Amino acid sequence: MDVLLADKFPEVGIEALQAIGCQVISEPQLKDEALLEVLQQQRPDVLVVRSTRVTEPMLAAGSLALVVRAGAGYNTIDVAAASRMGIYVTNCPGKNATAVAELALGLLLALDRRIVENAVDLRAGKWNKKEYSQAAGLMGRTLGVVGLGNIGREVVCRAQAFGMDVVAWSRSLTDQTASELGIERLDSPLEVARRADAVSVHLAQTAETKGLCGEEFFSAMKPGAFFINTSRGDIVDQQALARAIQNRSIRAGLDVYAQEPGANDKEFSDPIAQLPGLVGTHHIGASTEQAQQAIASEAVRIVRAFCQTRQVLNCVNLADRTPARVLLVIRHRDRVGVLAHVLDELRGASINVQEMENVVFEGAEAACARLRLDRQPSAELQEKIRTGNEHILDLSLTAIE
Repeated sequence: MDVLLADKFPEVGIEALQAIGCQVISEPQLKDEALLEVLQQQRPDVLVVRSTRVTEPMLAAGSLALVVRAGAGYNTIDVAAASRMGIYVTNCPGKNATAVAELALGLLLALDRRIVENAVDLRAGKWNKKEYSQAAGLMGRTLGVVGLGNIGREVVCRAQAFGMDVVAWSRSLTDQTASELGIERLDSPLEVARRADAVSVHLAQTAETKGLCGEEFFSAMKPGAFFINTSRGDIVDQQALARAIQNRSIRAGLDVYAQEPGANDKEFSDPIAQLPGLVGTHHIGASTEQAQQAIASEAVRIVRAFCQTRQVLNCVNLADRTPARVLLVIRHRDRVGVLAHVLDELRGASINVQEMENVVFEGAEAACARLRLDRQPSAELQEKIRTGNEHILDLSLTAIE
């Protein structure tokens, strides 16, 4: 199987891919038209990317069967186009959670103790202990966490180690889970903004989360509170944040931005970086050696499973619910032609099979096929299936709720 690596990938990961029999093409600088051309020429089976954007023309250019995002999100991949083409898209969730959480807490400390300003003045030969001795401290203050996936939970753990109280909102958060984590569940992101002395955002980028932290959110925050975003830039209305920094003394720690430079660009002209209330980093949340090794190992695990079993781990673009309305279960002798007979009869009735599996019993004498169909076969068709092949033992139908 041919694997194209279109971003930097640890050497140990490349060696692991080669050890399972993959032909590895490592081109970490490929972008845009150059990547499209290589996909057309090399026609790899698997594409592995980190930050590189994967567009519909790229997906259609070669013979891709699997795209692996070597990271947690997958917003840089045209997942809808991949689904239309029957290309699996998968990712490596949770493997960079610790690294991102560490940066979030680092930004929180930097905001509270004004570490960046301290360092800048000291390097310029200025000594201002009186100014920089003023800090509230973290112990006993309230951290609000918006989004409680793998990263959010790691942030909670570290904030509690600093003696902070934690309130949180997440669509999946229940009172029971909140109790187990030792935090308080709130009903909305706005409630988190109102209650917290500092807010840390950990949401995936979706149509629903775009601009979630906007004018109303920042107006709800306490004057002088801290805001930290290490997730995705589009989750924040950056102009609203800039106004909050200027007018309400909000201090912000950002690792992501609305408009980020390309891979080869060295200039960053976003005016928010010039605001005195901002501490910014260069979208480095997942960029620790530990995180990259863990992500590489997970990417290799995904490719290995796909090579050996065609199983797709962590797949993000399979339908949660197909149009199937009925489950057809057929017990049969494990003989050639049984399933061909069943499928032929269904095709003749224009009934589509949405999902299918066939499991074999010990001894390989009998098997059981489960077919999810888009509509129910008539009684006449059921009888044709049952009696049309001598190896069919039983047939049953169950409606799918």
